[in-house]
Amino acid sequence: MRKCGLASLGFFYCDFRDDDKKNLRGLVSSLLVQLCYQSDSYFIILSDFYSTYDGGSRHPSDHAVIGCLKSILKYPGQAPIYIIIDGLDECPNTFGIPSPREKVLVFIEELVDLHLPNLHICVTSQSEADITATLNRLPFRQVSLHDESGQRQDIVNYVNSVVYTDPKMKKWRAADKELVIEFLTRKADGM
Repeated sequence: MRKCGLASLGFFYCDFRDDDKKNLRGLVSSLLVQLCYQSDSYFIILSDFYSTYDGGSRHPSDHAVIGCLKSILKYPGQAPIYIIIDGLDECPNTFGIPSPREKVLVFIEELVDLHLPNLHICVTSQSEADITATLNRLPFRQVSLHDESGQRQDIVNYVNSVVYTDPKMKKWRAADKELVIEFLTRKADGM
């Protein structure tokens, strides 16, 4: 749909190893750039925003950057927009007030509160108390893959594939291979 211009897609993978991929500023900036490459109208909004801040010589606040993204999301007559935030649990939940993760959770709540019929949001995460508590308050449709039989079977298939195709593991005794497969699939906890 995106390739045909029938939808816009912004994808962000939170990554604890990359400072720009574990905070709100990195998330919003990434979504802005991705969406602006997909629509001339969105690009004009971002270009005007950039000009407002003297061509980048002044640093806009997080609030201002979020406002620019909201202007894009609210732009009338555009195709559906899909935002995917993957690995939210990798945003740090440190003792900062608010923590980087809490800022992202508040941002997600703000997007949902816009009630935009063309905006679709998908958030993936390990089950963490703060994330679960926030997302459960929202009108999301939640799907937990941890207990799905298909998810568990995919993990078993993957582990089997690695154990039986890895050149070093091929030399292992069958009992050792089965022990590794059983242990890894039991400890995978759906991931």
